[in-house]
Amino acid sequence: MLIFMEGWTDNGIVLLARPHGENGAVLTLMTEGQGKHAGFLHGAGSSKNKIFSELGHHVHAHWQAKSDDQLGHFKLESIKNWSGHYIDERLKLMAVISACHLCERAIPERENHPQIFHGLLALFEALDSEIWAAAYIMWEIALLKELGFAIDLTRCASGNGDDHLLYVSPKSGRAVSKSAGALYKDKLLVMPEFLKSKYRDEELSATPEDIETGFALTGFFLENWVFAQHSHGVPDARLRLAEQFVKKNNQI
Repeated sequence: MLIFMEGWTDNGIVLLARPHGENGAVLTLMTEGQGKHAGFLHGAGSSKNKIFSELGHHVHAHWQAKSDDQLGHFKLESIKNWSGHYIDERLKLMAVISACHLCERAIPERENHPQIFHGLLALFEALDSEIWAAAYIMWEIALLKELGFAIDLTRCASGNGDDHLLYVSPKSGRAVSKSAGALYKDKLLVMPEFLKSKYRDEELSATPEDIETGFALTGFFLENWVFAQHSHGVPDARLRLAEQFVKKNNQI
């Protein structure tokens, strides 16, 4: 009797790994062409396969199941383990884990987002740079846009010109100039300086205080736009990353 199998082969990034059974795990990958996709990995606790449970691991994946609606099974080959790459740099490792948890929780199962896959890889590479924290904030802004929650920091929401943009409207996600926001500044979000530079094609730089402001800005929209109706809210990994960055900055 012939048994027909569904399957695909693609590159992916491990977003989540949950132990299942005595020696297996259910992995969730962000793939290039298949969207966010789960599958079972046999022998996940073995010395050969346990590295695939580390979040941010870039893999070459083959998935197979008897039907498309089943969980299916993964066979994986390692391309680069980004968690292992940043194992000695705590905040950067936390950034990898935060990004993975955000994608795992925000993206619907099997909904294709190749831009998010490539954006994750670009972020992981950018974490090697001196501007890694600013790159992380900009990645969250890009994620918001890909999920349908675009923040527009290019011009004032009131139409009063582009100069002296200082704030962001918590309602529209659009920039607000100094003059237009003067009477309402207590109700507006602060725009980090490095985001102003980004949109004016200037050299990117950011102070630790700017990064704190950036975490507060994107954190607001993640909480109130993306995860407002989600039962678990913003992932703890994202909250811890912002908290630990602020704590480290205050100790300097």
